[in-house]
Amino acid sequence: MNHEPVETRVRVRYAETDQMSVVYYANYFVYFEVGRVEWCRARGFDYGRMEREEGAVLVVAEARCRYRAPARYDDLLAIRTSLKHVRNSVIVFSYEILNAETGSLLAEGETTHVLTDAQIRPRPIPESYRALFE
Repeated sequence: MNHEPVETRVRVRYAETDQMSVVYYANYFVYFEVGRVEWCRARGFDYGRMEREEGAVLVVAEARCRYRAPARYDDLLAIRTSLKHVRNSVIVFSYEILNAETGSLLAEGETTHVLTDAQIRPRPIPESYRALFE
């Protein structure tokens, strides 16, 4: 399994903050998604193609975030995404969000995904995609 993290950088937009210019807590899950998509892209994996060709969908079954320090408007963030665990139809990603300029850890978390068919029934990872996760 490739445990090397993929780092993605994003700048905090004003719309992602509250009245105190601090990133609203739910936006960290959006940053996790940005990181996950870029992790997949870096490995040649395309969600849309898998859905079209295999009829397979990655469903979020669990998500958690531990907040360590606030991110603020205009901060440059580094999202480090890693593959933590894979089994038959379950994929777990882990994330660290850091201030890219100071290196401070702002948040860390995980998302657990179940691969399903269009009727939301679990199914194994298609063989043509399995190697991308191992």
